[in-house]
Amino acid sequence: MALIKADAGVPLQLQSCHTTLIGDYVFEGHIPADVIARFLDEKPNAKGLAVPGMPLGSPGMEAGDRIQPYEVIAFGPTEQSVFASYR
Repeated sequence: MALIKADAGVPLQLQSCHTTLIGDYVFEGHIPADVIARFLDEKPNAKGLAVPGMPLGSPGMEAGDRIQPYEVIAFGPTEQSVFASYR
């Protein structure tokens, strides 16, 4: 999996457990579906999105009403920025 993530351009510090390729974009980790849909609609100048780690409350990591704050990071070859935030 490390080779697939590296080939897709996912920075090491943003890598997580799941990698999805949609068109020319890469999505890494437990990203909410509505955030992926917004990203695909907006087509920002980025390589993809990532949620590093496995934060509680993210899709697939539900734990009742407990939510660990996390950010969805948009990334490119040299830049990163917060695309969405959950608290």
